Amino acid sequence: MASLACLGATLTCSMGMAPSALLVLPVNRVLGTTPMANIMDNKPFLNVLPFAMCRSPANPAVAAATAAALGVLTPMPCVPVTPAPWVAGVPTVLIGEMPALDMNAKLLCAWGGSISITNPGQVVAQG
Repeated sequence: MASLACLGATLTCSMGMAPSALLVLPVNRVLGTTPMANIMDNKPFLNVLPFAMCRSPANPAVAAATAAALGVLTPMPCVPVTPAPWVAGVPTVLIGEMPALDMNAKLLCAWGGSISITNPGQVVAQG
């Protein structure tokens, strides 16, 4: 099984220009000291932070800026639009009564980006 994602996991978007972080509220989700994520941690700005700039032509802000630049792709600030839960998760591991989020999960943005987890955010303590 892939590593489960938690507060501080690193995210990337195929249409974004910088990595982002996953925020997880600690409600009913703490194992040890770190809040663990589930497939419903998909809310823009609450769970999924912006990826700096967006380069998707499906994003109306990017489309308008590109048109104003006579067709030269012009990235604009990222505003994630993620209406559906993360896809897949781990149905055999429930966090807050929903499937846990792992490294294989994907989240789709309405502007055409595919959001992936590149680092689950877990820290292994040595000692």
